[in-house]
Amino acid sequence: MKTISFALPCYNSAEYMDKCIESILAFCDEREDIEILIVNDGSTKDDTKEKADEWQARHPQVIRAIHKDNGGHGSAVNTGLAHAEGFYYKVVDSDDWLDEAAMRTIMPYLREQAGRSEATDMVVANYVYEKVFEGKHTVMDYANVFPEGREFGWDEVGRFKSSQYLLMHSVIYRTQMLRDIGLVLPEHCFYVDNIFVYVPLPHVRTIRYFNVDMYRYFIGREGQSVNEDVMKGRIDQHLRVTRLMIDQVAIDKEVDSPRLRAYLCNYLSMMMCICAVFLRMIDTPESNRKLADTWDYLNKVRPETYGRIRRSPLNVGMNLPGRLGRGIGLGGYRLARKVFKFN
Repeated sequence: MKTISFALPCYNSAEYMDKCIESILAFCDEREDIEILIVNDGSTKDDTKEKADEWQARHPQVIRAIHKDNGGHGSAVNTGLAHAEGFYYKVVDSDDWLDEAAMRTIMPYLREQAGRSEATDMVVANYVYEKVFEGKHTVMDYANVFPEGREFGWDEVGRFKSSQYLLMHSVIYRTQMLRDIGLVLPEHCFYVDNIFVYVPLPHVRTIRYFNVDMYRYFIGREGQSVNEDVMKGRIDQHLRVTRLMIDQVAIDKEVDSPRLRAYLCNYLSMMMCICAVFLRMIDTPESNRKLADTWDYLNKVRPETYGRIRRSPLNVGMNLPGRLGRGIGLGGYRLARKVFKFN
């Protein structure tokens, strides 16, 4: 068994995948306990397939090229998980990269844990918004939330700020835990990373946090899934992901830790808030109906959680009635963008 599998979903990624792969090779030193799974998700517009094969030929003990029909980001993550031989599993999008110094801090711990019967379920580190075109970057850390220097559980976790969430960028999971819970992300759907960092959490017993800037998240490319105009065009996919999150975690029935319940509730509140923001930006009778239907769905499936989320300050502000309420809500969103540095 290898210590860790890095899965790189690649779709027409030839222009930037080399930097991502090189960032991992920089700290793996050709050690055979690390593997890089280049998952070519049916690329047709460039030479992603050929590049993946070339990388495998150059580093056959470390890199595997996996070619599949196009199924979207979630499908590529699923494929990586199915092929992973690592004790731990980490997804790295092909336009992002990992920090060498940070990973040299984390890897000894992963190697120490690999193969242990009571190994840490989830390892967390910081990520950085890299706004390359603007020459800016913003570090998102968890120093105020997680203890440092030791393993801990959810009852020792502090309060997350409104701008703090665990993203796919910040987590490394124990592979078998993901397989044991049967985690499968939907295909042909954007925003499935929210499921990846939400559904497994009730099954995470132990956590270790490293206060190092591990993941470099490239943001700002035209057509990127977090671009505002793109999100409006893909709002139905965001609604689909939100409903799946509602379906798969019964926050108030199945989650024992009060602190984890609070975090999951806040995360789902954020997802509902994003639904409201972009549907109100679109501002058509159909979009208003979709928003009402989504709230009705939450109330039907999770009535014990509905009131808490509907009354959260985030959603009260974003769901005020009428055109004045819409203006207040969207103004608050644009202010939050500047404060939290997203999009």
